[in-house]
Amino acid sequence: MGKAKRYNPFDPKKKSLFTQQGGYFLYLFLAPLFLATILALLAKDISAFILDLIAFGLFFATAKLNSIGLQKEQDYQASTLTKAPKTPFKLFAGIMLGVSTLYTAWMAGGEPLSTGVFLAVISTIGYFLYYGFDPKDDKLENIGDISAEFVIQTLSLARSKLASIQEDMSIMQDQELKDQLQKALNKAYEILENIEQDPKDLRIARKFIIVYIDGIKKITQSYIELKENEINPDTKLRLSHLLHDVEERFDKEILRLKRNNEFDLDVHIDVLQEQIKN
Repeated sequence: MGKAKRYNPFDPKKKSLFTQQGGYFLYLFLAPLFLATILALLAKDISAFILDLIAFGLFFATAKLNSIGLQKEQDYQASTLTKAPKTPFKLFAGIMLGVSTLYTAWMAGGEPLSTGVFLAVISTIGYFLYYGFDPKDDKLENIGDISAEFVIQTLSLARSKLASIQEDMSIMQDQELKDQLQKALNKAYEILENIEQDPKDLRIARKFIIVYIDGIKKITQSYIELKENEINPDTKLRLSHLLHDVEERFDKEILRLKRNNEFDLDVHIDVLQEQIKN
């Protein structure tokens, strides 16, 4: 126990196992329950089959809640500006683990109630000691005259539009156009990440979010509504040139955001130098 390390959503060694792949650890409990359910069915022990099936369902629900909670925590930790998850999935998962353990030990396993309660308490405490609780504090730092919630909503809307464009791309067959679109989207995401790191940049990048992302979305929607083999080659060529222009525009936007950040840094350096002199 002394060597046990608490779960860390940003631990690179555990990231793929517990966050990106949905927290498979609790799913391991399903294996013996699944086997017990199958054996009860083969033995035609209907009562045992039903009890084991319910236990399997409880642990599956627990593992699913845990997966969602870990993913929500990962998204929260990865974001500079965000709200805490509204639904405490990890809290529900911890409680469900206790309930599942109590039921499995007492009802399905035939152990005394006191033993079931003891195991339930231990499993619940162990869950929270290892995984911790859901994030509670909003990351809404002071960003001057711009509402933090407005920034979050704007970035969320922009990302949902980019995700929608990505879905439209999956239908397109012209690989060259898809590659151009992907390059533009990658730079669009980079711009959004810059804004998230410094929300004040939303003032100078708002046109990008409103005009350019909406424009790309309308173009891709119109494109996939047509039969691709019937689209005029000249139209495809115009679209290719347009995407090239969009990519250049995004490059300029990224450069402008970086220059703005450099300007802010210069201002902070000048202010600190003046304070040191005084």
